[in-house]
Amino acid sequence: MNTLSTLFYISMAAWFLTEFLYKNMLKSGKEDQKNKDKSTLNILWLAIPFSIASSVFIFYNTHFPIVNGIWIVYLGELFILIGIIVRYMIIRSLGKYFTVDVTIRQDHKIKKEGFYKYLRHPSYAFSLLTSLGLGLYLNNWLSLIFAFVPHFLAFAYRIKIEEQTLIEQFGDEYIEYRKSTKKLIPFIY
Repeated sequence: MNTLSTLFYISMAAWFLTEFLYKNMLKSGKEDQKNKDKSTLNILWLAIPFSIASSVFIFYNTHFPIVNGIWIVYLGELFILIGIIVRYMIIRSLGKYFTVDVTIRQDHKIKKEGFYKYLRHPSYAFSLLTSLGLGLYLNNWLSLIFAFVPHFLAFAYRIKIEEQTLIEQFGDEYIEYRKSTKKLIPFIY
């Protein structure tokens, strides 16, 4: 096994471990105002492992290379690492306001600085960068689709529910914030 493969397996383990820890340690409390929707976290925990497992399975059973060249594997691993590390930093920056379930905390405020100056959902954006990196690392068109699309669709649904909750809580303040930012890709989407 070469260094890049070892780094890939370590980063995949780190990705799984951090997401597992987020899910189990960053839940809302009893005093928090929870959204009535309970399905988004379950959908994410079905979609993401499915997308990872299916993209790896497809990689081993089909041959549809994106490019001929090892550079795409390095680019994919770079995206994986950036996605994991920056998502962690974003979650840390939210502090007590980050929960894995859609929740409004007591004294909750809309964060508008840092990555939030440009994106309303930067932690989701960097999670998606990680899944994009997986698809690029595997260098297979079908693997790329399966690594990214289920993950994206699950987050799109989650964003819809989350933004409804934020509008209900913050009203015009959140609507104005939405007008000045993008969901997932700065200046584009």
